[in-house]
Amino acid sequence: MTVRRRFRSGSPAGHRHRPWPLCRHCCGLALDLGSARTRAWIAGRGMVLDVPTITFPGAGAVYPVQRGAIVDVPGTARMLDRLLSHRLPRLTRPLVVVTAPVLDGPAYRERARAAVEVLRPRAVLTVPTARAIALAAGADLSLPLLVVDIGAHLTEVVLLVDGLVFDARRTALGTTDLPGTTDLADADATAEISEAISTMFTSMLRQDRTSLTAEALSRGALLAGGGALRPDLTHRLAGGTHAPLRAVPTPHTAAIRGAATMLRAAHGHPSARGTSPPGPGQLFR
Repeated sequence: MTVRRRFRSGSPAGHRHRPWPLCRHCCGLALDLGSARTRAWIAGRGMVLDVPTITFPGAGAVYPVQRGAIVDVPGTARMLDRLLSHRLPRLTRPLVVVTAPVLDGPAYRERARAAVEVLRPRAVLTVPTARAIALAAGADLSLPLLVVDIGAHLTEVVLLVDGLVFDARRTALGTTDLPGTTDLADADATAEISEAISTMFTSMLRQDRTSLTAEALSRGALLAGGGALRPDLTHRLAGGTHAPLRAVPTPHTAAIRGAATMLRAAHGHPSARGTSPPGPGQLFR
């Protein structure tokens, strides 16, 4: 889709807004800042980064994102500068789309934007990770959809209705709590995560005065994140929830692939041109 409006900033005067990769003056970056891995996608180049989320301010290593929260904004900025500044085209200001855990709200978005400023972005938009996952899966967003994102340090269960967050739950458990697959301690950890997800399902069903959660659960929940690659966990979860579960293809990179899809859409979004910010009910924040 070609957008005929002109940019008000970040591109030469008279430059027409064209789709990527034809839009040579525009640079786009999708970013997934996970507790364990940082992934980046650059328009026209694809995924260019999939590395540990770590920075080195001194003699030791520091993990600036923990349990789904950015706990060290300067450290996150240093990491992004080290990893991405040399990968972005010179003399351009990128449009950046960042995935965000649903329940971290404004605090996460504010910290993410502050960290990304090191890349001199033209605009920074955040998108709920669950919606990015749904887009990567090619899900029908016109129907209620449950998304289970089992990350390294955090697990979220999100109900999307018309593509927007209707309800959400989280637990500070993830794949780092599953160091292996054989001993009794590992089996206990698998059971704990599975039980926590089942409890979140139950809580959502009980508190939903509509039939949306039940409808979404009957259709099957989407599984994403590194936890969706663990057969021991998915098998136990399927037995514990008594509901169909569908793993997203390559689930550990679903969020960044969905963010890349959102980036293509955001290329022509008014907030990316600085003309009008998105309202509270819109998909970008």
